[in-house]
Amino acid sequence: MNKNDIVRLTIEDMSLEGAGIGHTDGVTIFVKDAIVGDVVDAIITKVKKTYCFAALKEVLEASPYRVEPPCPIARTCGGCQIMQIDYDKQLEIKENIVANNLVKIGGYERTFVDSVHEPIIGMENPFRYRNKAQVPIGKDRDENIVAGFYGARSHRIVPSRDCMICSQKSMEIVYAVIDYMNENGVAAYDEETGKGLIRHVLVREGKATGQVMVCVVVNGDKLPAVDSLISHVRTVEPDLASLVMNINTRRDNVIMGYETMTLFGSDAILDSITLKNGDTISFAISANSFYQVNHDQMERLYSKALEYADLHGDEQVWDLYCGIGTISLSMAKKAGRVIGIEVVPQAIENAKANAKLNGLNNAEFYCGEAEVVLPEIYKKMASPDVIMVDPPRKGCDTVALDTMIKMKPNRIVYVSCDSATLARDLKYLEEGGYHLKKYTVVDQFGHTMHVETVVLLSQQKSDDHIEIEINLDEIDATSAEAKATYKEI
Repeated sequence: MNKNDIVRLTIEDMSLEGAGIGHTDGVTIFVKDAIVGDVVDAIITKVKKTYCFAALKEVLEASPYRVEPPCPIARTCGGCQIMQIDYDKQLEIKENIVANNLVKIGGYERTFVDSVHEPIIGMENPFRYRNKAQVPIGKDRDENIVAGFYGARSHRIVPSRDCMICSQKSMEIVYAVIDYMNENGVAAYDEETGKGLIRHVLVREGKATGQVMVCVVVNGDKLPAVDSLISHVRTVEPDLASLVMNINTRRDNVIMGYETMTLFGSDAILDSITLKNGDTISFAISANSFYQVNHDQMERLYSKALEYADLHGDEQVWDLYCGIGTISLSMAKKAGRVIGIEVVPQAIENAKANAKLNGLNNAEFYCGEAEVVLPEIYKKMASPDVIMVDPPRKGCDTVALDTMIKMKPNRIVYVSCDSATLARDLKYLEEGGYHLKKYTVVDQFGHTMHVETVVLLSQQKSDDHIEIEINLDEIDATSAEAKATYKEI
């Protein structure tokens, strides 16, 4: 098979990147924009030893799951890989990806995985759900300043004035910043030359409170005409709660720098979540804070995590990779004591402030890498009843996993944004004496291939399975009915 060959394929499955998967002559072909159930003609774009990449030339027979994306740039923008798939089918695909990873990487039997799986928690409305818009700023070929989103596998900005998974207000604010740039001669950053000032505009919204923060990421240490910037932003959001400047002078693809300065309003905005049990927790969110981008699904995800933790008021809970304390404080309302660990200093400060904000004095927070801090704290404190872990995409370090096993908590609740590293870590924990009891997939990111999974593990105790041998002839039972009952038991 050669580049530019045209092949006819029936799409049988979907890749983790959202490409359709077909086969011809024993070769696996990944076709961008094709979906499961399609019959397509595709043009080969790259040839490897055992597989190829291809571009969609024509859909000959449309899949029954194919829908028309409401976004006009869905095919060129890299944000939503599967908006052309019916939402119910999206959920089915995501469930299957998680189950397959548990089998192929975790080493579980498929029948067992199916037996411990709880139904996926999908969204009521898979549009306009993001509480954070993170938008790159650049120039088009005519040197006009544009905002939009990166194309798939590139840093080429696809201009957009609206995004179907962000709020309309957030994109209007981004273009208000561009109006300020044009009015004041402020240059957009150029990745190739490293010149220009404004790199990204980040808009955060408190979905429960209505508060809005705007963060302008700059290649420098100051912005000209700040009053003009404030004025332009407030034409869209008169009640602007916070305007901050983040300094990032690095020549790489990292979006946020380490230093943030407040230009207007407060350093953080407030938001709150209400869990299934009725508890409400409030949070102060700064520009650099990790905070789940889907407010409503976050409530469902944390409610499920709390359900799995099974707290009754006196348990000690350790929350690894705790961020600004979102899960920690959800647990603290039902636990005796919660200890959170997080590597980002500002997040730890936020977590401590959030504990005070909610009047919770049974939550403590420690700054450092979980694999470093966890063994140190373990030497000084009693073992927890429950360990809560919500690691980054790379999963848990083996030092952290080993320490968790040594601590012997009754339960481990693992929240994961990458089911492949989740499956790898579950295999490790199984070998260390923990057993997968149940799991739930939660769709936080509709129209993308990303998904969250929450898992419950418990110790494999010797009394989990007990065999009792009874000699029916020795049972003092006068009736056949009584003997039959014993036999059934």
